Amino acid sequence: MQIIVDADACPVIDIIEETAEKYQLPVTLVCDTSHVLNSDYSRVVVVEKGPDSADFKILNLCREGDIVVTQDYGVAAMILGKGAYGIHQSGKWYTESNIDQMLMERHLAKKARRSNSRNHLKGPAKRTGEDDQHFIESFEKLIERRRKP
Repeated sequence: MQIIVDADACPVIDIIEETAEKYQLPVTLVCDTSHVLNSDYSRVVVVEKGPDSADFKILNLCREGDIVVTQDYGVAAMILGKGAYGIHQSGKWYTESNIDQMLMERHLAKKARRSNSRNHLKGPAKRTGEDDQHFIESFEKLIERRRKP
């Protein structure tokens, strides 16, 4: 089992690395050339900047049983199809039972944004220590569940 991170603008990389080191799990950070990442713990994979280039690399690296950290619902749906486990930076797990609804909500939000600029939604709220704590608890629970025979 490895942990693969969609590292472009991921706010929980430090938490992921600390937790992975605690459980002695390898981590791969995937980003494109517009981001500069260095790590003493993780392997950093840099791909050319382009639409979905990091996403395709994540899918190529991902194997059954891996854990993928991403905020991209499309990537999450595809890794679930490979038998991997997905978690959002908020700590929410992607599962076969919730991914279709998440994809539909994303589609409807995009449609609303296109139809009327007044419907433009604000970005996410600023991340808090409570958000980080929730991610840690959820991430560790996922790792522990995966490690049980």
